[in-house]
Amino acid sequence: MSVHDQIADIGREAWDACARPTGDPFVSYDFLHACEASGSAAPRQGWAPRHLALRDEDNAVLGVMPLYLKGNSQGEYVFDHSWADAYERAGGRYYPKLLGAVPFTPATGPRFLNHPHTDAATIRQALLQGALTLVERLGVSSLHVNFPVETEWSVMTEAGLLPRQDIQFIWRNDGYQTFDDFLAALSANRRKTIKRERRDAQADLDIRVLTGDALTEAHWDAFFAFYMDTGSRKWGQPYLTRDFFTRVGQTMADRIALVMAFRDDTPIAGALNFIGRDALYGRQWGTLEDVPFLHFELCYYQAIEFAISRGLSRVEAGAQGEHKIARGYLPSPVYSAHFIADPALRDPVARYLDGERPAMQAEMAAMTDDLSPYKRA
Repeated sequence: MSVHDQIADIGREAWDACARPTGDPFVSYDFLHACEASGSAAPRQGWAPRHLALRDEDNAVLGVMPLYLKGNSQGEYVFDHSWADAYERAGGRYYPKLLGAVPFTPATGPRFLNHPHTDAATIRQALLQGALTLVERLGVSSLHVNFPVETEWSVMTEAGLLPRQDIQFIWRNDGYQTFDDFLAALSANRRKTIKRERRDAQADLDIRVLTGDALTEAHWDAFFAFYMDTGSRKWGQPYLTRDFFTRVGQTMADRIALVMAFRDDTPIAGALNFIGRDALYGRQWGTLEDVPFLHFELCYYQAIEFAISRGLSRVEAGAQGEHKIARGYLPSPVYSAHFIADPALRDPVARYLDGERPAMQAEMAAMTDDLSPYKRA
């Protein structure tokens, strides 16, 4: 097992031999390298790469794990600030910690990546053990694995990590051929409301979905301005640098769907999506004008239309947002797993999570029953 402080040391060919079969855009070499090389996920920002590579006796890479030494809990979307505060008030040192995740990306995906010629379960166990060994070797407080797929979460739970569950809102394609097919599945009131929202949002605007060769640096200049303006108002300091967007535009254009709204050929708003094998992942959005319902149009309705046109099974629209339910995005579970070395912190966190999980499950069931926009059977 080797530990690497930049993904470039492992290399695109070796990394993507393990990542490409997953069909997940965020664990690809190009996405993770763009985070690092652009200075977005860098040590000075609290993200110090410690990627794992499992190798055979000939030094061939059998499996990899995106892993970071974190100096804070920013950009993670699984909130452990209260754990850190309690531990440090008691005299402990919570940071740095180890994090197995994709920077700034609250999207479920694989966290233990194996070469297709290997046994996935064996590689997963070896990578998990390697990460736990690194906790001990570095003397850090904990290991956190955020937004793993459910199979990985179950395996980590069986291995003794503390399981956590949260809620996101996901649109699922029930074999729709058109957006009108989707509308037909909704209650009459929701159908009427969505049509009105789309009509108001699209008035006097030209909305385009840009992907592949249609993406230009001018589009990224405009989108970055939207991102900075909206991000600065929402959380103070946006995470991604301008160079990040150039890099993913150069290396991942065919896996990007950038929805932009133009007024008289001037871009005023945009929503960035990444295309997976079977899903569309909504990421950042921003606008320079306050247009009613434009957020819903660019982030939710255009994403649904794109997913239907590509035959994708779902749209994952990111963290938070109960308002998404009325737009057809229903509550779904997302997962994380946590190893905490010190029993003085581990035991109270375990008790807290034991109470949090059923509460989350009950909340998810209640939202589905009470707020679903779909016709009742």
